[in-house]
Amino acid sequence: MTVWCCRCSLASHFRNYCNPETEGHFLNSLVQYFGDNLGTNVKTMPLLEETTLPVDPPLTLPMVVIGNGPSGICLSYMLSGYRPYLSPEAEHPNPILHNKLKEASHLSIVDQELEYLAEGLEGRSSNPIAVLFDTLLHPDADFGFNYPPVLHWKLEPHHYIPHIVLGKGPPGGAWNCMEGSMRTISFGDWMELPGYSFKDWAATKRRTVTCDRVLPEEVASYYKHYVKVMGLQKNIRENTYITSVSRLSRKQEHEDESQVDEDVLPHLQSEEQGGQITLIKRNWEIRGYQRAADGSHVPFCLFAENVALATGTFDAPGWLHVEGEDFPFVLHSIAEFGTAINKGILHGKVDPVLIVGGGLTAADAVLCAYNNNIPVIHTFRRRVTDPNLIFKQLPKKIYPEYHKVYHMMCTQSVTTAYNLHPGYTSFPEHQVLSFQPDMKCVLQSASGLKKILKFSVAVVLIGSHPNLCFLKDQGQGIGHNPNEPITCKGNPIEIDPYTYECTKEPNLFAVGPLVGDNFVRFLKGGALGITQYLSTKQKKKHPFIVERERDGVL
Repeated sequence: MTVWCCRCSLASHFRNYCNPETEGHFLNSLVQYFGDNLGTNVKTMPLLEETTLPVDPPLTLPMVVIGNGPSGICLSYMLSGYRPYLSPEAEHPNPILHNKLKEASHLSIVDQELEYLAEGLEGRSSNPIAVLFDTLLHPDADFGFNYPPVLHWKLEPHHYIPHIVLGKGPPGGAWNCMEGSMRTISFGDWMELPGYSFKDWAATKRRTVTCDRVLPEEVASYYKHYVKVMGLQKNIRENTYITSVSRLSRKQEHEDESQVDEDVLPHLQSEEQGGQITLIKRNWEIRGYQRAADGSHVPFCLFAENVALATGTFDAPGWLHVEGEDFPFVLHSIAEFGTAINKGILHGKVDPVLIVGGGLTAADAVLCAYNNNIPVIHTFRRRVTDPNLIFKQLPKKIYPEYHKVYHMMCTQSVTTAYNLHPGYTSFPEHQVLSFQPDMKCVLQSASGLKKILKFSVAVVLIGSHPNLCFLKDQGQGIGHNPNEPITCKGNPIEIDPYTYECTKEPNLFAVGPLVGDNFVRFLKGGALGITQYLSTKQKKKHPFIVERERDGVL
């Protein structure tokens, strides 16, 4: 097998490699771009046999971001040199925070002490920097106010940090795959990223935002447009699939690079800037492939000093792990359910659809079936009076459709006599024991009573998990509980609360749902924390950030 290996030369003369014009476009463009930005002059991408050694040293990037959803896009925005400052005319409604911001208003937020600014703030995230950044972008949003951000943004190219963002699909990540008929939980302006408001985007599309909550397809379109408007395209690659992320060396970093041991030297890349030689630690090797237009796979290999995980948690739907769950009539996503409805597979069916789950996605499926006149059996494990049910946390005025489902869950139970909605029956405090080949399901109540129900299609919607198969043990060891798989709620990745660096893996970072920030409002804090960490690090060492002038890169 051949592997595309990202390389650059440090000398002033370069070898010109010839490759098939149709191959290696992804990494050819990548090396050309980063060769230019790092002060080198790379011509083409060499084709390298996996068993051979490169003559020139491979290119080592300061940061590789895995995932091009809102977390990855926002991180790319800040690594590209965009810096937030306190707006001169702004006044934050929190007087204590406002006074802190005024103390160093000449500095960007990235250059200030984030722990000091975040002290005493409270919000709907357990990560203090997420709460800080959210209150700067959406002051007092949780109290129902719609204050404008107190920040304005400046592009400072000398703060650019070379990086690449790798994603499976177009920018926006999972938002490109979500069911289009359902509206977002968050308001439209809570879905926006820094420097470009959702309403400004809507105006360019001649759309009028008539509802505070918007459609997923609108959010996905906004993210794609955001990347173009902010000039982030060169840093984001689509159709890339990561197969492995492995640490090259576990040697301790050396403060004095003149003392580096010989066995560590193969894991370092030298880089000449201003007459000085800087050693960049090759901590990580990232392997994967890019899917070409004809469906073929083009393997690649990158090296990175740091890696940021921004994959989200929608890759792997949750399974019940019961008998018969792998039958083709048992679905695990609302997208599959929507496809079945659109194809007319359920049209005219006598038997109801079985929906398993007590969250909002299951409620979306109930609404989808109900609106298409498809009878529903809805089973979930919790009591309808359980205070942890998500419906109890949503205001009725803003989320009337979800409260309609919750009302049916309460009043249309198999144990009640009400029949206001004859096409819907709920089974609270029930769990699925098995699915049978004849499209029957065995349920068990909390008291142990078993029931057998006939259904047409079953839809299991009990949450999803991140797909970290490219990490050792699927990343299980980096969670708060190293003996459990990573989940956004039960076992997120354990990080430093101010830098977002994994506490158990140096130079590995995580943002967004992987660290418990499931709302776009809060995932932006990860970009701030990581950017400050890298900026501070480069001040302590030889700088790897590229200085740019009007006529090019130094």
